[in-house]
Amino acid sequence: MWAAAAIVLGVDDTSAAAPAPGIDPTAPHPARRYNYWLGGKDNFAADRASGDELQKHFPKVRLGALANRALLQRATRFLTAEAGIRQFLDIGTGLPTADNTHEVAQRHAPESRVVYVDNDPLVMVHARALLNSSPEGRTAYIEADLNDPDAILRHPVLHETLNLKEPVGLMLVAVLHFIHGDGAAAPIVRRLLDALPSGSYLVATHATSDFGTPEQQALYQQLIAQGRSDVWTRPKEEFAGLFEGLELVSPGVVPASEWRPEPGAEIPERSDINVWTAVGRKP
Repeated sequence: MWAAAAIVLGVDDTSAAAPAPGIDPTAPHPARRYNYWLGGKDNFAADRASGDELQKHFPKVRLGALANRALLQRATRFLTAEAGIRQFLDIGTGLPTADNTHEVAQRHAPESRVVYVDNDPLVMVHARALLNSSPEGRTAYIEADLNDPDAILRHPVLHETLNLKEPVGLMLVAVLHFIHGDGAAAPIVRRLLDALPSGSYLVATHATSDFGTPEQQALYQQLIAQGRSDVWTRPKEEFAGLFEGLELVSPGVVPASEWRPEPGAEIPERSDINVWTAVGRKP
């Protein structure tokens, strides 16, 4: 069950170099844990311990992380090459790895502009160092939290980089499940979409317990009750509700690996992925 019960641990990392100011290496962070699952090296012992503990309970967790990453790339390619989008607001960026949003977009349209948003200072340190734009386009970064969409929307860097009178691709990939509470994600998504013009798109993925066994679902509820999970899974109905008023792009709401897969790609079992995906256009 991908990220269905991301374990929250605190582990000392005496082997790591001194982190940048504002970074706590003893507390796991979703972006760094995700980087670990993707095979990256930009993580601390606490992040690796959290990821390993989760994998003990849900052995296919890495498959879900990989499916999320591949979906981000396919959806970005669709928005750029087919939908004509040239602006992207990617919230919950995660640590840089191969084929980030701006790289995929600028490969198809070099003039594409991307604003990345994350609340982890380590992500911002790496983003500014590694995520270089094409000469024709622009890439910028905001350190902010999805829980405060107004802070994102009023940030001067956003308005210096994107023209909110023109369509924007809003990327909320593997981030909404860190907003806890029934119905808590919907108003945040709505606030962001309300600020974007007609013709904009929402791309979202979300961890779910829908495909878990009864034992896995019970374990997840136990971890939530104990405060040991930083992921709040949502069922298909609630996830689909985030796209209310939007025109869903075919094939609609499906597991991440089933949204426009590459020709000949092997499709994993839904219970190995446990991630809902959809892309919708604002009319």
